[in-house]
Amino acid sequence: MQCKVLFAAIMCLAAGVASADAAANTAADKAPQCAPTPRDCVALALAAMGGRERIEAVKGLSLEGIQHTLLVEQSYRQEPFITAYARTQEKIDFTTQRMLIQTHLTWPESDPGQSESDNTLVVGPEGGVYRSEKSDSPASRADIEAARYALTLGPMRLLLTALGAADLRFDTAQRLRSTLHPVVSFTWQSRPVRVLINPFNHLPDAVETVAVFYDHWYQWGDVRQRIYWDNWQTVHGIRYPTNEVEERNGILWESRQVLKVDLDPPTDAGTFKLDTQLAPKGLQSPGWEQPFKAGKGVTLAPGITLYPGSWNATVVKQDDGIVLLESPLSGSYISGVIDEAKQQSPGQPIKTVLSTSDSWPHVGGVRQVVALGLPVYILDLNKPLLDRLVASPRRLHPDLLARSARQPKWRVVSQKVVVGAGANRMELYPLRGASTERQYMVYFPEHKLLYASDTLALDADGSLYAPELMREVMDAVKRENLEVTTVFAMHQGPVPWTQVTGLVERALN
Repeated sequence: MQCKVLFAAIMCLAAGVASADAAANTAADKAPQCAPTPRDCVALALAAMGGRERIEAVKGLSLEGIQHTLLVEQSYRQEPFITAYARTQEKIDFTTQRMLIQTHLTWPESDPGQSESDNTLVVGPEGGVYRSEKSDSPASRADIEAARYALTLGPMRLLLTALGAADLRFDTAQRLRSTLHPVVSFTWQSRPVRVLINPFNHLPDAVETVAVFYDHWYQWGDVRQRIYWDNWQTVHGIRYPTNEVEERNGILWESRQVLKVDLDPPTDAGTFKLDTQLAPKGLQSPGWEQPFKAGKGVTLAPGITLYPGSWNATVVKQDDGIVLLESPLSGSYISGVIDEAKQQSPGQPIKTVLSTSDSWPHVGGVRQVVALGLPVYILDLNKPLLDRLVASPRRLHPDLLARSARQPKWRVVSQKVVVGAGANRMELYPLRGASTERQYMVYFPEHKLLYASDTLALDADGSLYAPELMREVMDAVKRENLEVTTVFAMHQGPVPWTQVTGLVERALN
């Protein structure tokens, strides 16, 4: 009897909770919406932030903050991701559309004692530069575009930008944090922008866009971005969101917390000074679509040619065709590699491509080779990511795959795989290390030559960058009973194996 009473009480309590939840959802669904027109809705949001006139009167900002960024593009063990940290100081001049960002970065993958670095970015209407004591250098397009976004769609200007848009309109309401939000949308520089406005307090809770980014997210084409605003603080009558969390393609990628906000800070003539000759060059750069420059190839063995650069590519001639070792960066880059291979071996077909890691810049050309119908050898653990990469949308800047709609021809590597025959046959081996889990190595048995994927790089002083990576390669070589004389990698030309093993032993013992 007691059990029945207790069970009935529990069921009653559960029903009460469910009823409360349903009531809360109903209240949210029927929560006060925005004003009758989208302009009135934006005006309510401006009033909630302190008023349009007061916000328009702000000509500049000074911000001090901290941020952490997930290194989603790196070839390690995927989620949960390794994190980089930064302290930032920003000055913004809305009148002249200029911005100064000073960043102190802590990079977790660095060698001991080398994880800290400083960077100063200055952006204006003409472009941007990185400032140093000696001279300026052109800023990347990614950093310039990010600054321009902040100047126009950041907290102090988003709603004013919306009011100035000719196509401002209501969009489909969207649920955020269990609350149905009215949404206003407009277009900025051909980019769709959606603003989610809280139905109770009328503050903008989030802003969404779809865009092609020019940082490491470039490889994903049309990226869905959402920036959440929270932790509102009142500064001289204006409410400012001191916390921003940025989500890209559903990944909570970066969090930024403002520790100090100053309105209209004093600035001198040199604050936003930049070299006007250098500033536009970052915008003129092809970025990830840079052309492949063959230069003079390095012969590693007869029929095996390494084309060194920031992103190495290797062409391997076999009896029945050519194998490309890696397809980095972009469609433009790997197309250049293919053209060079055909020029060096007229009449020989490109028969397959090896893609040895999941680092986004390393797989940036995979979509191009899939579009060409070429088989691609990939690691088993990387298949889900590469499936998503191949399926990622490219409506804003359609590439060859978007126009051809081919399906990938994956050759999945989960254990030893032999590619080709003869003197230049290759053996593929998963590394399976703690930091190299998403990579495989390529061994040329006839030449005792090893390609170590993304694990080997010598610093300027001849020391070994991140020796733990090469220790894991040494473990795999020992496990597979390979005899290695020479080793090379994505970012390193050929090095004697004994030299590398000696560097590892000295670094780790």
